[in-house]
Amino acid sequence: MEYRRLGRAGVQVSTIALGSWLTYGGAVPDETARDVVKTAYDLGINFFDTANGYSAGRAEEFLGHALRDYPRDTYVLATKVYFPTRPGPNGGGLSRKHIMDQAHKSLRRLGVEYVDLYQAHRYDPHTPLDETLRAFDDLIRDGKVLYAGVSEWSAAQLTDAVATARERNFDQIVSNQPVYNMLERYIESEVIPVCEHDGIGQVVFSPLAQGVLTGKYQPGRPPPAGSRATDRNQNMFMGDLLQDRVLDAVARLGDVARESGCTLAQMALAWVLRQRNVSAAIIGASRPEQVRENAGAAGIQLTPATLSEIDRILAPLTGEG
Repeated sequence: MEYRRLGRAGVQVSTIALGSWLTYGGAVPDETARDVVKTAYDLGINFFDTANGYSAGRAEEFLGHALRDYPRDTYVLATKVYFPTRPGPNGGGLSRKHIMDQAHKSLRRLGVEYVDLYQAHRYDPHTPLDETLRAFDDLIRDGKVLYAGVSEWSAAQLTDAVATARERNFDQIVSNQPVYNMLERYIESEVIPVCEHDGIGQVVFSPLAQGVLTGKYQPGRPPPAGSRATDRNQNMFMGDLLQDRVLDAVARLGDVARESGCTLAQMALAWVLRQRNVSAAIIGASRPEQVRENAGAAGIQLTPATLSEIDRILAPLTGEG
């Protein structure tokens, strides 16, 4: 396994992280999910990501249980706050009240005294930025959180957060969690340059485009039985990814991967990790064998010729190349 620093922070995380969005605490049976977590840990994956809103808190409960057998100092645990957890005016967002309420509930569900990385799950335009950052800073000073991060913040929002933290002498955010894969590259133009300048690492989600970049979905054919695309609880964000023009291009990428001596999933992860500003790529595995395959992407170096061919195939979809 390969490890990188989490942005400017000293802590090192595995470049392949295990997430729990749309999987644990709901869609994947607990016994299978525990096997997935054990496989990940045994392979050297030390970075586990969840959120208070995943499966209404059940993902946190499951992950806390699954990690309980391992020494706390051997893994990095991340969770998030923002989305509404109950009805009412203070049931969501990044106010100090909501952050503090949810931080303590997350700690209880996870069964730990602290989380390594606490992330603002989205930007809250209705709360003063300094209020949000002060709440995170206080949690850090209390030892309940070690590092603060965000998810899907724009370059301008990240710049404001860095400037505000410096002005107020708050702990600075060390990570941003955006979607990033060969088909979705929006962070390359503005977000990554800002983050490189300010020491913020990317912890990217959906590096396999919700399984599309594994090659399991074929153009002109129905999705395989039991796949995410057939599960209404997991496929709500997959519509555009299952178009034949996308699947045709992905099929051609499979040929490139075979010529490179790896699977398509491994090539897709290696493509993401070619960016040194990416600290980790979060996978969402439902079976142990998926973790084993994905972990094999750590350390794979794609040649310039391979990268050029990927861009050529995907240019009609991404505008790159």
